[in-house]
Amino acid sequence: MENNHHDNSEITSVQNPRIKQVVNLRNRSEREETGTFIIEGYRELYRAIENGQSVQTLYFCPSLFLGSNEGALIEKAERAGAQLLSCNEKVFRKISYRDRPDGLLAVGIQKHLLLKDLQARIANKDAPFLVVAEAIEKPGNLGTILRSSDAVGVDGLIVCDRCTDIFNPNVVRASVGTLFTVPVVEAEGIETLSWLKKQGIKILAATPSATLEYTQVDMQGPLAIAVGTEQLGLSKKWMSQADLQVRIPMNGVADSLNVAMATTLLLYEALRQRSKT
Repeated sequence: MENNHHDNSEITSVQNPRIKQVVNLRNRSEREETGTFIIEGYRELYRAIENGQSVQTLYFCPSLFLGSNEGALIEKAERAGAQLLSCNEKVFRKISYRDRPDGLLAVGIQKHLLLKDLQARIANKDAPFLVVAEAIEKPGNLGTILRSSDAVGVDGLIVCDRCTDIFNPNVVRASVGTLFTVPVVEAEGIETLSWLKKQGIKILAATPSATLEYTQVDMQGPLAIAVGTEQLGLSKKWMSQADLQVRIPMNGVADSLNVAMATTLLLYEALRQRSKT
């Protein structure tokens, strides 16, 4: 862990070792080796800090700021223990993961939750509401699923048999910082199935072969909406264990929706049903 202080000198060289370290965090192997990851953008950083995400270092470039609130956020990050490092525009663009950077990029410390952590969160809930994402391959889809999960207020997202690193910069970006608002657990599929059954949580799976449409089943009560890989959908082990199988009507030539879009439809139907008084 670095010493917490505000370094008043500006980083002006793209060859600076710190800058090279940040660029290397685009690689999964580097993220896993260091236990750190990139958080870029005002909204993402704001949500990270508001939700107690540990930030090691914050790089900033005032000439790229888009608004007037960046200063307050930087101060908040420093109070939370982040080291502050100013960069010129050329250097910041080097570390930025975006076409249009907004002058804020932090290195965060990875936090890994287990099923037992999620169990503590849902212990006093009559009707836990979860999402299970099995082997999602594209970071953008996982980020979008997080965003929709946050929007409907799920109690947690369980990433099973992961293909995508949840700390991939594209997950953080596509989630618009909801990676820090939704509890995310990583677990093996078999372990998760056993845990859900033990908790008495119904598993709902979408498949084109189902008889009932997704609006025709009861989504109230303890529920886990399970979704699978972009190409193949849920594996047989999940389909065979599902308590409910539903289909999303498809009237065009495509036989399936993008996994993130399908998840969003299912989540909002669940929210509609669960919001009834």
